[in-house]
Amino acid sequence: MPLSEHEQRILEEIERRLAEEDPRLVDQVSRTSLYTHLARRIKLAALAFLVGFGMLMAFAVSVALAVAGFVVMVLSALLAYRYLKRMGREQLRSQQAAGRFTFASLIARMSDRFRGPGPGGSEQPDQPDHPDPPPDHPDRPA
Repeated sequence: MPLSEHEQRILEEIERRLAEEDPRLVDQVSRTSLYTHLARRIKLAALAFLVGFGMLMAFAVSVALAVAGFVVMVLSALLAYRYLKRMGREQLRSQQAAGRFTFASLIARMSDRFRGPGPGGSEQPDQPDHPDPPPDHPDRPA
């Protein structure tokens, strides 16, 4: 349902006053979207995963530290998975198509590789199950 002319004027007045009072907030809100927020959280989860891996590698120092590192790794992986689900496949593809090397585009490329070839056919040419032995192989007739 569209806004009436009066409501539209009120909304424009509120926007103008906000821009005058706090231009940094307006700039930040206009640059930030749900997807940039989720991408930032995914990056933090990946950093937490690496910290947990470092803690896990400290097994020789303390078993408790290694267990805590494993817990950090599992929790950060679950959070990253949750954020990736929220972001959605289409947004990941658009991040990849934008050409920027971001963590989200890296994840999109990795997920495409793990999914394998699409329903249209194989991406790689057919190769024989058993390659021919080299020419100097004793089983090969001369």
